[in-house]
Amino acid sequence: MLSQKKLTRINELSHKAKGKGLSEKELAEQKTLRQEYLAAFRGSMKDTIEHVKVIDPEGKDVTPKKIKDIQDRKRLH
Repeated sequence: MLSQKKLTRINELSHKAKGKGLSEKELAEQKTLRQEYLAAFRGSMKDTIEHVKVIDPEGKDVTPKKIKDIQDRKRLH
């Protein structure tokens, strides 16, 4: 995930954009930081989904085949 410093800067730029606006340099910085944030978020979400194991109320493994295939390739579970 992104460092706390970068998250704080994203929030600062967002608040400033809503107020007095951003300079061209700040807009470029905001775009870069947002792209980094989205890449980190997507990576984290992908990792979480790939480690999921779904069990139904009867105790049967009903994990989707696509996820099982990924887990087999990565030797998870």
